[in-house]
Amino acid sequence: MSTLKDRLTADMRNALKARDELTTSTLRLALAAVGTAEVAGKVKRELSDDEVLAVLTKEAKKRRESAAAFADAGRAEQAAKETAEGEVLERYLPKQLSDAELAELVSQALAAGGFTGKAQMGPAMKSAQAA
Repeated sequence: MSTLKDRLTADMRNALKARDELTTSTLRLALAAVGTAEVAGKVKRELSDDEVLAVLTKEAKKRRESAAAFADAGRAEQAAKETAEGEVLERYLPKQLSDAELAELVSQALAAGGFTGKAQMGPAMKSAQAA
């Protein structure tokens, strides 16, 4: 079993013991999504940490979109619940770069490669993504 999945399971059990309903239900849904991804395809298989992370990222995105939709529909209570669930899932995702940090990384990669002009866009994108 992957270590991230083990951590999710252990945290869900701890939340269950602590009677933290929000965390328990959110982690149950996340583990169910991981289980669904494991049985997708012809044979059941264990997901790697990167694959579990991809599932969690997808689930967090669903929560953000749902929260926005509920807020636009005037259902503040449901939007707050979706936002709180998203925050629980964010604990397991890597920290996102700010716009300034991202711009700095890209400019460093472009300067290091000496890329100029549109003709070098492909190699420049490859260099920036590797950074």
